Amino acid sequence: MQPDMLNALQRLSHWPLGLLHPLGAAMGWLAYLGSPSYRRRLKAHTDAVGLSRSQRWAAVGHAGKMVGELPLMWGRPREEAFGERVQWRHPEVVTQALAEGKGLLLLTPHLGCFEVTAQAYAERFGAQQPITALYRPAKQAWLAEVMKDSRNRPGMLTSPATLGGVRQMLRALKSGQTVGLLPDQVPPEGMGAWAPFFGRPAYTMTMAAKLVAQTRCAVVLLRGERLGWLARRRQGCSYVVHASRVAPQTETLLAAGDAAESAATINRLMEDLIMQAPEQYLWGYNRYKGPRAEILTSATKSEETA
Repeated sequence: MQPDMLNALQRLSHWPLGLLHPLGAAMGWLAYLGSPSYRRRLKAHTDAVGLSRSQRWAAVGHAGKMVGELPLMWGRPREEAFGERVQWRHPEVVTQALAEGKGLLLLTPHLGCFEVTAQAYAERFGAQQPITALYRPAKQAWLAEVMKDSRNRPGMLTSPATLGGVRQMLRALKSGQTVGLLPDQVPPEGMGAWAPFFGRPAYTMTMAAKLVAQTRCAVVLLRGERLGWLARRRQGCSYVVHASRVAPQTETLLAAGDAAESAATINRLMEDLIMQAPEQYLWGYNRYKGPRAEILTSATKSEETA
């Protein structure tokens, strides 16, 4: 199935976003209408942060657009750059952080086109300092292989969310390279701490803070904004990557290594980013579920047999 999937992604990667996004939005609405539990969860999460009905409905469409644009993210040839399809806001933030030479940690939530952020970094800065991005492998072996093959690009490597992957990221930071994380997903048991996320306790990964504590790396926040049709015509691009530097006192707090406080700090940073474009966040994700012990167990076993 892997070759067929790759071929399909490659064919669809030539389609314009003017077609991929509407198709994706339709898939998003089909998923919303077909799953009562998804509807209840999305409504509860958006109500909790005060979003309007129109914002909630926009979030349904954006969740589908995320799927619809995957052919562009995963299926285009490795040598094909985004080019003018992606524009940066404040790229000097990244340039200045790299100039410090102590490693760079990029953090982004599941907001907008989060797939574009690491690839856009690799295009613009990868020749100077490559990025290693952490990802959770899919349960299906064929899909896991597709994700791995499609995400490894010039200036960009991927690292699975296993103990070996964490070591790989630590080595990259210690050598002055760049690492990318999505810290708003539920980590395996033993790799997180309970901390408030939009007013509710959420099991939150502590990996980001541990990497900062062990390497004293710089921390930059990225947000990949997906533009609509009119905005694309007006701005001459499809995506905008926004970069902002974490305040020095926040980096110092993360470096202190307190798990609970660090997790709460990471969540506050993600909340601020999310509320800059709340319609583009994946509110349907079950963020408040408990951790699964078997994830860490299986990861550990894979490391032992590697």
